[in-house]
Amino acid sequence: MTRVLVADDHALFRAGMLAVLADLPGVEVVGEADSGEAALEQVALSRPDVVLMDLRMPGMGGLAATARITERHPETRVVVLTMSEDSDSVFAALRAGARGYLLKESDADDVRRTLEAVSRGEAVFGARVAEQVVGFFAGGAVGPATAQPFPELTAREREVLELMAQGLDNASIARRLFLSEKTVRNRVSDVLAKLRARTRAEAVARARDAGVGQG
Repeated sequence: MTRVLVADDHALFRAGMLAVLADLPGVEVVGEADSGEAALEQVALSRPDVVLMDLRMPGMGGLAATARITERHPETRVVVLTMSEDSDSVFAALRAGARGYLLKESDADDVRRTLEAVSRGEAVFGARVAEQVVGFFAGGAVGPATAQPFPELTAREREVLELMAQGLDNASIARRLFLSEKTVRNRVSDVLAKLRARTRAEAVARARDAGVGQG
């Protein structure tokens, strides 16, 4: 039996995934969690073979939880299950130690094949994600471990995004970087524009997915 833990803060999605897993032969659900902290606790208690991990969760995000699980419990393999397929999220998940990356739109057969493969020690990625990984190396890059998230940002914009992802407001960022609040507002606007994020919350979510602000 493959023992599986589901970590996702959306109760409806979690319930749907649990229903899918219940119908899969050779799979036993040993727990569920609605945050990164809860996932760490559940892994320590139930010692699952595989964790299906959402990237975006309150408190400790999925990336930070993945990194800690793979460090503390190397026998447990993490598969990231998310709506996001941008390259920053893909490589951040790889750096955190994920052994699989599937989109939430994946069907039951995709989930079954992934669990079987990861249980055998293989790394598994959905077709579109695999294309990004192949394209990354085909482009002559040195490897995902050295890829810097959001290369389109300037050094100052990256500093601002880092502090945004840590939960600081504009006034706090201004004090930290010895800038005026007006300057910070302008830099935040630049960050949102370059990331094509409609809101500050969306930019922060993308940053945390890429491992920014979770050091």
